Amino acid sequence: QHRTVMAPAVSSSSAAAPAAPAPKQPLNIGTALPYETRTAMHIKGLVPSAVEDFSAQETRALEQLKAKGTDLEKYIFLSWLRNTNIDLFYRLVIHNLKEIAPIIYTPTVGQACQEFSHIYPFLAPPNTVDGLYIPLDEVNNIDEILSNYRASVPPGCVPETTVITDGSRILGLGDLGMNGMGIP
Repeated sequence: QHRTVMAPAVSSSSAAAPAAPAPKQPLNIGTALPYETRTAMHIKGLVPSAVEDFSAQETRALEQLKAKGTDLEKYIFLSWLRNTNIDLFYRLVIHNLKEIAPIIYTPTVGQACQEFSHIYPFLAPPNTVDGLYIPLDEVNNIDEILSNYRASVPPGCVPETTVITDGSRILGLGDLGMNGMGIP
């Protein structure tokens, strides 16, 4: 039996883009990154040249979401967005809650959990930490595991919520084990 510790949600402020974030700092604002910041970070030419407001990004993201053929495909798209542009993800959710809630929660999240081991590679870019796994046979290594997790959290992001579960009764679906990580 494996116990799963779900990763804490982290906050990142999007009020103003940092002038020169630490190398691990996620930019998480897509094309809304100001031109001056791009210059200071030496990333001109490495990102699209247009500087857009969040409204343009949100319109485009909603079009992409609506183009997905199934709710599971929409869940995968939203998970990727949450892991690559968290500000845009939450703006999209807040402004379209009625349409998005059934995708990021029941009933779609139940299907996502049941199929998590099949869709996991497509939910975030490589090396993006989206959970903390502590199997029973690794309990003796918990200090190392927690240290690895701390090192993976971008500077300035502070865990706000932690969900700890053994995965045995997720959404009334029974024992899903680590597949419960599909709940954002």
